Amino acid sequence: MSAFFAIVKKELRAIARERTILIAMGIQLFIASFSSALLIGLLSLYDPDSVGIYGRINLRVGWVGATDSALITRLDERGVNVVPFATAADADAAFRREEVAAILVAPEERGEVVEMKLYLPRLEARASLIQMILQEPLKRYENVLRAPRGVEVRYTDLQGQPPTTFEFIYSALVPILMFFPAFVAGGIVVDSLSEEIENGTLGTLLAAPLSLDIVVGAKIAAAITLAALQCVAWLALLSLNRILVENVALVLLLAIIVAAIIACASALVTVMFEDRERSQFVYALFILVAASVSYLLDVSPIKTIARLASGDYFTGAAEVALFAGVLAGIASVLLFVTRRVGAFR
Repeated sequence: MSAFFAIVKKELRAIARERTILIAMGIQLFIASFSSALLIGLLSLYDPDSVGIYGRINLRVGWVGATDSALITRLDERGVNVVPFATAADADAAFRREEVAAILVAPEERGEVVEMKLYLPRLEARASLIQMILQEPLKRYENVLRAPRGVEVRYTDLQGQPPTTFEFIYSALVPILMFFPAFVAGGIVVDSLSEEIENGTLGTLLAAPLSLDIVVGAKIAAAITLAALQCVAWLALLSLNRILVENVALVLLLAIIVAAIIACASALVTVMFEDRERSQFVYALFILVAASVSYLLDVSPIKTIARLASGDYFTGAAEVALFAGVLAGIASVLLFVTRRVGAFR
């Protein structure tokens, strides 16, 4: 066992010197550290209306009208800085000096129809952004105007987050952070084993004396250890970004099991082909095919981890146990092959 842990330590030290792996980890660190900011930015591409909900932009809007209007209260609640002006001419002058980003002209509420005017900058992107921010308080103001007239439309009182946010967090962000370390672990095992074979150092290790299955197992253990540490760190950073992940223990366990499955599969491929180019190609092909096929199944690791992280009542330890069974099967095949190959070396 001392030789086993010695190889594990050697592999971890080698990983610390590998720039490609460090860059991959740095990308994951960036995603996990700034997940709340990325959530807003990427959601704005997928669902532009989300900017009006999550964006916290310092927006100054010129106001021409009664200063006791209920709309001003709604704008203040949204974080919009309302700048009152006595006349539309004064507001227009401030708008041209870029002291305010837009102008709202709100005449007194008379009769059944309240006509408001919104003046926006000519730049289309900026105007669209302002409209998205003002959209929600204006809708709430509509409810205020409807209430005295006996019209009840409470569509803006719905609680909770939009479905696009839920989908992005649990079907994209969490799976990316939890499974990317597994892909890195598989690449580490392929590179490490193929390098030992191509440089002839594997024979030196086997003459230690060490069996091939112990050498392969140590390299897999080092890769899984690194993947587990990354997943723990990413979950902690998600928590700091106030992104709720339910069933943390099961999510972490599933991520480690998937990392072990990929690491064992990559080791099996490398032991069979014994060169870096073919092993990397087959490993990449295996990842693409396995991910595509599993996504079509109800037991896909992506679907399972999304359900666990979102707190799905019908997903739990039993589903994680299925992947543990897959790991046991692949590990058994790997042990059989390494012992067969090691017997001929």
